[in-house]
Amino acid sequence: MKNYLVKLSYDGSNFCGWQIQKKGRTVQQVLESALTKIAKTEIKTTASGRTDAGVHALSQYVNFKFPITMTTRQIQLAIQSKLPADVFILEVRSVPDHFHARYDASSRTYQYILTTKYSPFTRSYKSYLPNLEIDPKIVRNCLKYFIGKHDLTSFSKFNPDIKSNICDVELFTLKKVVEDYIFAINANRFLHHMVRRIVGTILNIARTGSNPQIIQELMLAKTPNNKLITTAPPNGLYLIKVEYPSNKLKESAR
Repeated sequence: MKNYLVKLSYDGSNFCGWQIQKKGRTVQQVLESALTKIAKTEIKTTASGRTDAGVHALSQYVNFKFPITMTTRQIQLAIQSKLPADVFILEVRSVPDHFHARYDASSRTYQYILTTKYSPFTRSYKSYLPNLEIDPKIVRNCLKYFIGKHDLTSFSKFNPDIKSNICDVELFTLKKVVEDYIFAINANRFLHHMVRRIVGTILNIARTGSNPQIIQELMLAKTPNNKLITTAPPNGLYLIKVEYPSNKLKESAR
């Protein structure tokens, strides 16, 4: 069976996250259901990373082994015909048999959108926090403490399957666009709830007037049990980019 890589986007509002669960609708569930219907045999998928309930993706990558001989365009159209309207296939490509969407990714980029203006039309796509006051200078002073390799246990949800909580953050920025504050963070890997807890903590530091240097203390503590550490809402979070080394993506011979 050939190995294929799918690039897709989805509105996470009505999903209980990416990963299949015993109860609740998930993106992996509807994608595997679509593939299984087309192949008439069970198809399993592997994503570049798992997104939580309510989290969106503009650029998620998923690989799977497929037993039917079809062009990548035919596979794309076939999958889309079986998917709900809140999932969209952007691209399908053939990849080497050993390619792994999660382990071969070199980096991921997430975006988090905060807004100071409520709208019923964007309430599922931006995080509105009443009386939100952000001093960009304080926030940017916080961002720099996350750059580099750090143990981010304090900013993640415990997962017994994860052997290391060290992440290498290459870029962390904030920009203001009208009434929105947009965070962008790029790293080699992300932990469960990591972006949301980092953003929530930064907002608390700015709100309480705490010294941004306290972030170093929070990291060294390796525990989320601190009143400054909080988890921001999921609806403002987007997976926007996943990068792979070019040699990993070299297409298989057709």
